[in-house]
Amino acid sequence: MFRVIKTEGAARRGEFTCPHGTVQTPVFMNVGTQGAIKGAVSAFDLKKLGCQVELSNTYHLHLRPGDVVVRQMGGLHKFMRWDGPMLTDSGGFQVFSLAGLRKITEEGVTFSSHIDGRRVFMGPEESMRIQSNLGSDIAMAFDECVENPAPYDYAKASCERTLRWLERCKAEHDRLCALPDCVNPGQVLFGINQGATYEDLRVWHMRETAKIDCGGYAIGGLAVGEPTEVMYSVIEAVEPHMPADKPRYLMGVGTPSNIIEAVARGVDFFDCVMPARNARHGKLFTWDGALNIKNERFKLDERPIDSRCGCPVCRSFSRAYLRHLFVAGEMLAMRLAVMHNLYFYNELARRIREALDAGQFAAFRAGYSQRLAGRAE
Repeated sequence: MFRVIKTEGAARRGEFTCPHGTVQTPVFMNVGTQGAIKGAVSAFDLKKLGCQVELSNTYHLHLRPGDVVVRQMGGLHKFMRWDGPMLTDSGGFQVFSLAGLRKITEEGVTFSSHIDGRRVFMGPEESMRIQSNLGSDIAMAFDECVENPAPYDYAKASCERTLRWLERCKAEHDRLCALPDCVNPGQVLFGINQGATYEDLRVWHMRETAKIDCGGYAIGGLAVGEPTEVMYSVIEAVEPHMPADKPRYLMGVGTPSNIIEAVARGVDFFDCVMPARNARHGKLFTWDGALNIKNERFKLDERPIDSRCGCPVCRSFSRAYLRHLFVAGEMLAMRLAVMHNLYFYNELARRIREALDAGQFAAFRAGYSQRLAGRAE
């Protein structure tokens, strides 16, 4: 299912095979929360943008249109017309972000729907059933994501509960995949490491989580307000205890520089809403850093967003035109900007893989990690 092709330091070049195809890693997964990329980008667009893995949200799809509806429509792949690999998150992060609207017990979480206020219960078994109905290739375990900073005692109790929840997720996931009418019997379960920013908790939790046989393992609960160097330190502490023969996923991260630095620390999978979210506000990524396309200085700029970019937007439109669309409030502005940023992130992952293949990742990191964190002219 996963093989490491070669390494350079802690960085890994690999392949992950699942029922809907083979993923070349490191990989950036494109976030289609409700079965669509925000910014009017379809599954067919994703193919043109170099996307390998589409990611959708268990919480949102459970509430609307309902995972049973998606199952009746043949699963999420068929529903949204995406035929490639797909990951669904567990809903845990969304549930726990509803701080004033939920109650946590050993069984799971009762929360109020952000749509209509109705009370909903989700626990490990419910999350597994929802994700089974969606038919994704990778299902994420139901976990608790605590805010940073968190009191040590609470973070410890949360880690222990998340571990117990993983055992329940594993049992239910195995049962569901064995059913004759399972939407995707080849679906695999990824466990999630938690522990806030306490390295001793992170290491203990990763060691215990690795004892439960999963298809891959993720590091969750980072990029939620802690300093970047703290995030890197946590990855460095956890990585030696992650199974070397399974994919490693850093959830919700991050900037182009974050991705390069995390690859250097042994991570294989990434996702983040940043490229699409920033695009919708006019912040675009280039190989010289980011720029705000709404700035007055681009009013008469005939250049593409990035002259070295091969995306459909850069091949066809000028900075001046894209700025005009944003100023005029045209929906096309968001669509084109999101397409560019997603292409950039997918191309970044491709270039990282290319550098690893050539044994040149250290040089790529030195040339681009800090550069991509700056501003473009």
